[in-house]
Amino acid sequence: MVEHYNQAIRIPVPGGKIIDEHIGAASTGETSISVAHMVAPAGWDEPFQTPQFDEYTIVLKGTVIVDHDGGRLEVNAGESVKTVAGERIRYSCGPQGAEYIAVCLPAFSPDTVNRED
Repeated sequence: MVEHYNQAIRIPVPGGKIIDEHIGAASTGETSISVAHMVAPAGWDEPFQTPQFDEYTIVLKGTVIVDHDGGRLEVNAGESVKTVAGERIRYSCGPQGAEYIAVCLPAFSPDTVNRED
């Protein structure tokens, strides 16, 4: 059955980042996948986390930086990255900020992201 979603749900987060979830637990009740459009301001970062989901990130503008146990990866516009469930990571962005699409399998939820305080 075809399902049409006519608007995203904006998920409030600190630090000035905008998350518009198009498909996922918060927006459509879907728990197997989430798809969100993100816009992060210059210098944005978040705490380390050990999510219980794989995350695929497609960078549209700017640079997304992924710190992980193996080092640091800079993902530029036109590039993508996959992080896997159970891996300790931290996302931030470069001096121009970043715009990107994030796809999480299963869906992102505050209970399964496991952010460090």
